[in-house]
Amino acid sequence: MTDHVLVSQAGGVCELRLNRPEKRNAITFEMYDTLWDAMVRAEADDSVRAILLSGAGASFTAGNDLQDFVSHPPSGGEHGPVRFIRLLPKIHKVLIAAVHGSTVGIGVTMLLHCDLVLAARNTRLSMPFVKLGLVPEAASSLLLPRLIGHQRAAELLLLGVPVDSATALNFGLVNRVVEDDALLEEARTLARSVTEQPAGALRATKQLLKSETGMSARIEEELQAFQERLGSAEFKNAVQAFFGKNRPG
Repeated sequence: MTDHVLVSQAGGVCELRLNRPEKRNAITFEMYDTLWDAMVRAEADDSVRAILLSGAGASFTAGNDLQDFVSHPPSGGEHGPVRFIRLLPKIHKVLIAAVHGSTVGIGVTMLLHCDLVLAARNTRLSMPFVKLGLVPEAASSLLLPRLIGHQRAAELLLLGVPVDSATALNFGLVNRVVEDDALLEEARTLARSVTEQPAGALRATKQLLKSETGMSARIEEELQAFQERLGSAEFKNAVQAFFGKNRPG
């Protein structure tokens, strides 16, 4: 564990805050281990509905700590960065990110695995992998073109062209842009709104959103999940509450 990642939990939200502001929250291998451990614990905790990622200081994250990668290049599946990247698509809890300032590399590609993303107005996203002689990671070469189109993705990935918060919103990379000083509170409010949703329905819906099946198979998946939800206590309670509110006085 490291104090470069602050882990807290309250009200059904597990908050992971990158806390290495003197290095613009560049992520070390030790930080990856802490993130992985905290996310695995949150995933296994039935009281947790959402995981909120944020960063202290002037930036969300400058990406990977390159010194760690130069000194000890990842070579196996148990390596911190590799474990973290492989974990991202397996998270069933709602993943929320609050990004601000310079957000680089993995700081951007991890957003493609998040369900909800808030960006401060001063946010600047960039993925300079090719400039560093590298290639994109975290399935960004697959997910980014799906989200914003091939040509836009090519410009961001091949040339490392940065985008500001307004462009990120236009591209659909973030849900909304908020004022810089309101970012964390807005993100926490959003996380709290997630915790107010029925847990089973929330989990099933995220699973459907992340499914890789085709249209016909997806229809069948939805029907099965829908039928299962019809028999749930969550649905019965919601219907009872609905008719209670709408009963003639």
